Amino acid sequence: MVEHLPSRSDQQRALWLSTSAFTLCFAVWTIFSIIGITIKAELGLSEFQYGLLIATPVLTGSLTRLILGVWTERFGGRLVFALQMILTGFATYLLTWADSYATFLLAALGVGLAGGSFIIGVAYVSKWFPAEKQGLALGTFGMGNVGAAVTKFLAPFVLVAAGWQGVAEIWAAAIALMGVAFWLLAKDDPDFAARKARGVKAPTLAEQFAPLKNLQVWRFSLYYFFVFGGFVALALWLPHYLTDVYGVEVRTAGMAAAAFSLSASVFRAYGGALSDRFGARTVMYWTFGFAAVFLFMLSYPPTDYVIHGKNGLIAFSTRMDLWPFVATLFALGFFMSLGKAAVFKHIPVYYPNHVGAVGGLVGMIGGLGGFILPIVFGALLDLTGVYTSCFVLLLVVVVVSMAWMHFSIRAMERQAQGKALDQLPAFAELAEIHVPGKTEMPKTIQDWRPEDAQFWADKGRRIARRNLWLSIPALTLAFAVWMVWSVVIARLPAIGFSFSQDQLFWLAALPALSGATLRIFYSFMVPIFGGRLWTTLSTASLLIPAMGIGYAVQNPQTPYLIFVVLALLCGLGGGNFSSSMANIGFFFPRAEKGNAMALNAGLGNLGVSIMQFLVPVVITMGVFGALGGQPQQLTDGGQVWMQNAGFVWVPFILASTIAAWLGMNDIADAKSSFREQAVIFSRRHNWIMCLLYVGTFGSFIGYSAAFPMLTKLAFPGVNALQYAFLGPLIGALSRAGSGWMADRVGGGRVTFGVFLGMIASVVVIIQGLNGGSFALFFAGFMALFFFSGVGNSSTFQMIPVIMRKEIARLYPNATAEERRRQTERESAAIVAFTAAIGGYGGFFIPKAFGSSIQLTGGAGPALWGFLVFYVLCIAVTWGVYTRRGGLLHDIEHGRTAVAAPAQ
Repeated sequence: MVEHLPSRSDQQRALWLSTSAFTLCFAVWTIFSIIGITIKAELGLSEFQYGLLIATPVLTGSLTRLILGVWTERFGGRLVFALQMILTGFATYLLTWADSYATFLLAALGVGLAGGSFIIGVAYVSKWFPAEKQGLALGTFGMGNVGAAVTKFLAPFVLVAAGWQGVAEIWAAAIALMGVAFWLLAKDDPDFAARKARGVKAPTLAEQFAPLKNLQVWRFSLYYFFVFGGFVALALWLPHYLTDVYGVEVRTAGMAAAAFSLSASVFRAYGGALSDRFGARTVMYWTFGFAAVFLFMLSYPPTDYVIHGKNGLIAFSTRMDLWPFVATLFALGFFMSLGKAAVFKHIPVYYPNHVGAVGGLVGMIGGLGGFILPIVFGALLDLTGVYTSCFVLLLVVVVVSMAWMHFSIRAMERQAQGKALDQLPAFAELAEIHVPGKTEMPKTIQDWRPEDAQFWADKGRRIARRNLWLSIPALTLAFAVWMVWSVVIARLPAIGFSFSQDQLFWLAALPALSGATLRIFYSFMVPIFGGRLWTTLSTASLLIPAMGIGYAVQNPQTPYLIFVVLALLCGLGGGNFSSSMANIGFFFPRAEKGNAMALNAGLGNLGVSIMQFLVPVVITMGVFGALGGQPQQLTDGGQVWMQNAGFVWVPFILASTIAAWLGMNDIADAKSSFREQAVIFSRRHNWIMCLLYVGTFGSFIGYSAAFPMLTKLAFPGVNALQYAFLGPLIGALSRAGSGWMADRVGGGRVTFGVFLGMIASVVVIIQGLNGGSFALFFAGFMALFFFSGVGNSSTFQMIPVIMRKEIARLYPNATAEERRRQTERESAAIVAFTAAIGGYGGFFIPKAFGSSIQLTGGAGPALWGFLVFYVLCIAVTWGVYTRRGGLLHDIEHGRTAVAAPAQ
């Protein structure tokens, strides 16, 4: 911080020299937005190659920001700024020597050094002003973004007169001369000068990088990814967009794009002043709110509508003409300009001694947005053919950023005033009937003692059951969306999609692959974010694949890649299981935990059966009328509404999302960081239970995905979809109804019996396949589903019992309460992580069947492989847990209780 305030003249000298220098740097940084169009024509570049070329300087400018920020703290802004500009001028001149695409990319990397100037200026300028004036000062400095408008306004005229080489030579000379002038005219900032005078060493790299571990820094980075990265991306992309979409010449396109760059730059100083006056947080709300509105307008592509009216067809079109487009862009740029200032108002206030490192990271992520987004713009255009897809992507970024900011702010408010907030009525009109202590329903429960019989009877059971019965429908929907491909793929060939059998098996397997992978991350989310918030967000995320499937299946020309992406997104439903089970496990006492988790998981698994029963029915009728789209014609002359396979879940997802937010609770005692939960990776029983759960749940979910297609291939005369739902139904009900058995008999003994039953079931299936008997084949699979459901319940019952015994051994000196908390924390994490690994069975089983059929012509080798795996599981269960001397033997035979913690 500034210890002795410098004179006003010195402050103004530093500010305007830095702003002028940054303007020139930004003009050079965006030079490819104009000369790139000519180079694209000369080299015959594709859209993707052009996007990569104009984005390459942004990559260098972004990546160098972090190290340049650190160097500014160590060596002073005067030296670093001057050297950076001189080197950039040399690199820009070298552009004129390039003669191929590869050499242009290499030269563009050097030109990108210009973009690193931003963080140098931020670190330098912030040291000249007190905190209450830094918003205006940094906003004024940020006006240097107007350099993009300078390039778009002047470069086209120089391009016409002297060619693109002339533009490069003039811009190179200007920035090099500015570097020399800055060294001669600028002064060392007060902090650096004072440190140098006292002989104090610069802070170490470790000290400068220390704040980067804060999640808040990365949240600021996402904001800047949009307000700055989006600005740079559009500044580079718009001339090309305008020439293609509106057919204007390059000079007109440059001037129209310059209007956006101008508004997104010159108002930055105003954004700084507003941030000083109203607060940066308020300005960010304005930025994201208005940006979302403008981006929605820009995202809407030109569309023709035909309405069947009373007197005939009514046709009309929507299209944004050039000047309304430019005006909307100008308004968008204005709010992005305010947002850029607001983001960097936060940094010197929160991190006054780490402006270089923190600002460097935020600037780097923002700059990377300017590199990544143009490439994605080009890829989206190639993939979809819709020009406005670039604005759709930016709209998604804005919505995610605004949601993260809002929820973070609410979390901070609750942390500071949680008790007071809980005592407020849910709605203002209820204030007159609100009775503190009775009518409020706190969302975060501070005191939770399920093992206390009195507490449990008075209010614990009621709260736990409410959370359980709100969790179950959310998990049911998650399973339905996760496994919907198992039905959809069976009908795709009949409605005109020419995918191979291997491609169809991939679509059945990919949701399980992504779902299992997401489960690993979801395993740790509930203790970090809270069960209520995470259940709400994870349930709402199911809207993405549900609606995506509904649109994709309506056009047989939809690329296979789109279906692959949607199949992977269905994994969002699979990931929910881990977080849901971890959340419910916190609510119930150990005497009821097995049954509660069995109900949650078993009735949640029922979503697979509901989906396999419901989807074949709803696709035969126009459930949503005109809103749902036209039916698809079948090869046999019939018709189906295949889009209903996705759309049918949307209203239920919305209702479940709202119910979870309004009715569920967080348990303060259950909160823990990833580091605290990561201890489970050192527990050997975590990995053993992963193996067993692959055998039980992996079988359930894998056979659920593969059974319809396998039945269709092995018994072509059987309508597989009529029977597909029965297996998951039996597995789900056996899981939900067998939790009491594991609680009473012991999870280890039940699991041992389960694997015996699964081995026998596979033998029956093999006999049915070999003998061509559908009855044996079907009976074997139904038995397999039944035993897998029971095993799903019994393996999860084992985990808390195992961990209570292990925690007592590992922490002999801990108090009873400390052991209880550690047991609950580790048990929940292991349950969730085990569920994640078990989910991979849903990928490997369909792929094993597909590979077996492709290589041998039958499913027999895959089934023999599964049988060998079940033999391994039964051996591990007996050897580690159920044999005499095993970990659970005495407990399950009633010879000893789980060791009670020392008091």
